[in-house]
Amino acid sequence: MAKTDPAGTTEHELRRDIGLVGLLFAGVGSIIGSGWLFGAFNAAKEAGPGAVVSWTLGALMVMTIAFSYAELGAMFPVSGGVVRYPHFAFGGFASYTAGWISWLAAASVAPIEVEAALQYATNYLPWLTHKVAGVPVLAPGGYAVAVALMALFCVVNFYGVKWFAWANTAIVWWKLFIIILVAVVLMFARFVPAHFTAYGGFTPLGWHGVFSSIATSGIVFSYLGFRQGVELAGESRDPQRAVPIAVIGSVGLCALIYIALQIAFIGALPDGALSAGWARLSFANDFGPLAGVAKILGLGWLASLLYFDAFVSPADTGLIYTTVTARLSYAMAKNRNAPRFLARLNRNGAPWLGLILSFVVGLIFFLPFPGWQQLVGFITSASVLSFGSGPLTAGALRRALPRRKRPFRAPLGDLIPFLAFWSSNLIVYWTGWNTNAKLFVAVGLGAVLLAVQHLLDGSEDGYDWKSGSWVWPWLGGLALISYLGSFDGGTGFFKFGTGFAALFVLSLGVYAWAMMVRLPAEKVKAYLGHDLKEEPEPIPEQAP
Repeated sequence: MAKTDPAGTTEHELRRDIGLVGLLFAGVGSIIGSGWLFGAFNAAKEAGPGAVVSWTLGALMVMTIAFSYAELGAMFPVSGGVVRYPHFAFGGFASYTAGWISWLAAASVAPIEVEAALQYATNYLPWLTHKVAGVPVLAPGGYAVAVALMALFCVVNFYGVKWFAWANTAIVWWKLFIIILVAVVLMFARFVPAHFTAYGGFTPLGWHGVFSSIATSGIVFSYLGFRQGVELAGESRDPQRAVPIAVIGSVGLCALIYIALQIAFIGALPDGALSAGWARLSFANDFGPLAGVAKILGLGWLASLLYFDAFVSPADTGLIYTTVTARLSYAMAKNRNAPRFLARLNRNGAPWLGLILSFVVGLIFFLPFPGWQQLVGFITSASVLSFGSGPLTAGALRRALPRRKRPFRAPLGDLIPFLAFWSSNLIVYWTGWNTNAKLFVAVGLGAVLLAVQHLLDGSEDGYDWKSGSWVWPWLGGLALISYLGSFDGGTGFFKFGTGFAALFVLSLGVYAWAMMVRLPAEKVKAYLGHDLKEEPEPIPEQAP
C-alpha cells in the first residue's frame, strides 16, 4: 500500500499482516532467546535455590511494566510505541531520551544473540570462536558466519512483516517444545529435594543475591521480549484485542516455563558441583550449562538437541530484534528527533534504511566483550531504563485524555503505573554501578547527539523542554543512588534497605513531577492528530 506525499513522491506504508498468534509469538520468541540457556545457571550461582524467587519477582516486576504498555498499545497501535508514546504525553525531548536508550539496547541484542549461538556451536564447529585472555571471542571464520546471519535477518525483514511473522511463528513452536522438554526430562531424570535446603539453605547468598540476580544473571533480560507486542502493534490486524494478550500473555506464559526450568535445573545438579558452594557452582561443560547437566545424567540425545537449539533460539531472537531495531529508528524519525530518511518504507512496508543501519551498527557489537553476563547486565539496565517512561506516559495520558476509549486499562488507578516505574528503577539499581556507569555515559552521548542535531536544525519546535523536565532529576537521581548503593561497585553509602527507600522517594517525586508538567490536552491531541494521520483511525473518545 502506498500514498503520495505533498511533494508528489510515492511513499509506502506499514502493512497490517500480523494476527493474534503472530503477535503473541513475536513476544514469546523474543523472550525465549539465549537467556534461558544461561539464566538458570547464572541465577543459581548468584542466589542459590532462591533463584526460584528471583524468577518469580522478576516476572511480577516486568508484568507491572507490561500492564502499562498493554494499555498504551491497545489505545495507540503504532509501530515503535516505546519511543512514540512519550512523545504524545511529554513531547520531543522525553521521547528522544527514551528512543535513544531503547535503540541502543535493541541494536545490541541481535549481534549478542548471534554471538551466543556461535559460542554454543563451537562445541561441534571449533573454528567459530577462540579464547583471548580466557574469554571466548569470534574467530575470523565465526565473524564471517556472524555477518552472514545478521545479513540474513535483514533480508527476511526486507520482504516485510508477513515474512517475518511466518518465519518466527514456525520457529517459536520449536522453541516452546524444546524448553518444556528440557524442564520435564531433567525433573524426571534426577531430582534431589535436598539441593533446596542443603549447602547453605534456600538463600545461601542472602536476599542481596536474590535481588541482584534479577538484574544481572539474565532473568529480566529473559523477559524483555514482551515489548515486541507493542513495537509491532502498528502492523497487527486487530491491535485493540491482540496487543494486551500478546504483551501480558507472553510474560505470564514464559514465567511459568522459566520457573519450572529453574526448579528442574537445581534438582538435577550433580552433588559434586555444589561441593564448593553455590557461588562456585561448576561442572564439566558448564559453558553450555543445560547441555552439560544433560551429558552428566547420560542424556546425550537431550544434550544434542540443546546444542542444536542453542543456535536456533538465539538466532530467532536476533531476527526479532532486527525487526524491532528498525521500527525504533522508524518511530524516532516519525517523532522528528532522528533523520527523516529512517522513516522510509519499501514496497513491502519495511523500514529498509533502518534495517541497513541496524545491520551496520550491529557489526560493531561483535568486537570482543568481557562476557555474556556482563553485557546482559548492560542491555537489561538500558532496556528497563527506556521502559521507565511508559508508566509515566500511561499516567499522564489518563489525565490528558480521560474520556478516550481504552480497550484495556490497568487496574488500581496510579498504583500499577507507579509500581512499574519504581520496579524499573530498582532493576537498574540492582544491576550495579560498574555496569550503570557505562550506561549513563551512553546516555550522555545521546544528549550530545541531540545538541548537535539541535544546532543543525536550529529549531525549538517539538522539544517541549518543560514537559520533559522530569528526565534530568530522574536520570541524575538514579545515577547518584546507583553510585552510592551497595550493588557491584557502589560506594555502599546506601545499605540494602535504605537503597530501596531512596528509590521509592525518587520514583514518587519524579512520578508526581511528570504528572504536573505533562503536555496540556490540546497539545497532546495536536501531536496525536499529526502523528496518527498515517495510522489506522484513532480510537474515539467515550461519551461523557
